[in-house]
Amino acid sequence: MSATETASSPVAPASDSAAAKPIHKTNPHIVILGGGFGGLNLAKSLRHTNARITLIDRQNHHLFQPLLYQVATAGLSTVEIAKPLRSILSDQENIHVELGDVQAIDLKTRTVIMHHHSVSYDYLAIAMGGVTSYFGHPDWAEFAPGLKSITDALHIRREILYAFEKAELTDDPEKMKKLMTIVIVGGGPTGVELAGACKELGRFVMRHDFRKIDPTKIRVILVEAADRILMHLPRDLSASAQRQLEGIGVEVRLNTMVKDIKEHTVVVSSKEKPDALETLGAASIVWAAGVGANPITRTLGVDIDRAGRIKVNPDLSIPGFPEAFAIGDIAFILNKNGTPVPGVSPAAIQMGQYVARTIETDLADPNMRPDQRDPFKYWDKGTMATIGHSRAVAMIAGVKFSGFLAWLAWLVVHILFLVGFTNKLTVVIRWMWAYFTRRQGARVFTSDEGRGITPMTTTPSTSMASPPSTD
Repeated sequence: MSATETASSPVAPASDSAAAKPIHKTNPHIVILGGGFGGLNLAKSLRHTNARITLIDRQNHHLFQPLLYQVATAGLSTVEIAKPLRSILSDQENIHVELGDVQAIDLKTRTVIMHHHSVSYDYLAIAMGGVTSYFGHPDWAEFAPGLKSITDALHIRREILYAFEKAELTDDPEKMKKLMTIVIVGGGPTGVELAGACKELGRFVMRHDFRKIDPTKIRVILVEAADRILMHLPRDLSASAQRQLEGIGVEVRLNTMVKDIKEHTVVVSSKEKPDALETLGAASIVWAAGVGANPITRTLGVDIDRAGRIKVNPDLSIPGFPEAFAIGDIAFILNKNGTPVPGVSPAAIQMGQYVARTIETDLADPNMRPDQRDPFKYWDKGTMATIGHSRAVAMIAGVKFSGFLAWLAWLVVHILFLVGFTNKLTVVIRWMWAYFTRRQGARVFTSDEGRGITPMTTTPSTSMASPPSTD
């Protein structure tokens, strides 16, 4: 396996094993692994095909991941950004949804191996998404969760809200300061949006809820190793985002490297003085600095990049296996300008729709060869990141936006992408309520939700038992 990022390989011939097993084009079986943006859009786009479709996911729901940070900061509840896959696809008779955890994929025999059984396929789409990457420090995961799942979001929300409760009970100024500090590692869209939301949670949402502490004094530190945040945006928009973050009180630490993470402690140093270590104490630490492909890619015996993404052909097929495709965060392919297609939801959606068209064309023409397929072309519709109440940055069709106008664009785009009318309606109502009242209603947490990591304790005289479970 290559560990370098190079251009996508040319279409390769099928392996002997694959060639010996003809595809059943009259009633083919299409297996989709993953119900994220790529897998779900692939399944929906195959609505009118004569194929049998099996969608396999380890979760029973589709998650609108771009809004996951709002669950973590009590802006939205889980049901407003997630919907059962069976419900979404209930009127599509040619699809079977299966809850299961994929153990292995045998590309040569066209078999997906599950816990209790195996599934054979004629066409395969691997859309299993990405996982949080700690750059060789997996031990940091215990103390600094990523934000990739509902479980992560609920854990982060519980830690933040519980820290405020514990701060209300202590008379020690140093402990209070630590309890009201949040460190976010990574200045990409997730880190920036989370930092802004955390700061506004204290500044506006909870400022009248406590009697001893002042929630407006919540300290949010955003740590970024590069010389600017939002590296995928032009420098002027990155600078605007930083100004907006600092305008609401977020501390942005650029050129800052993380050296170690322990329980409620982050050790950092600047690039200018790498030996001068600084220890940051925090009740909550969130890792938003790295994403890697699902580890299953490393077991396939195919060419991958350093992040574990499969280096696919121009038609998104896996070299040597024209009937198997990789889409979304798990695929590595270059744009026409030589840059990798980004691991964002619009790219995954376009990949899913493209693979559906490719399979349909293949089924319609028995003489179609893989090297005759039209290549995938990513249409970059723009990118955006919200920073807080009426603050955002965006670039759409080459036009740059900042501030309130960018925030409105962000609002419209995210509502349009939500799956299901009910989700859209409830989110609109929730956002309108929060906008005009500066209040958020998803601030309930339980004693056992999330990852189950024990929260930080205070002194024995002010220690607090786990709160009772609530709904």
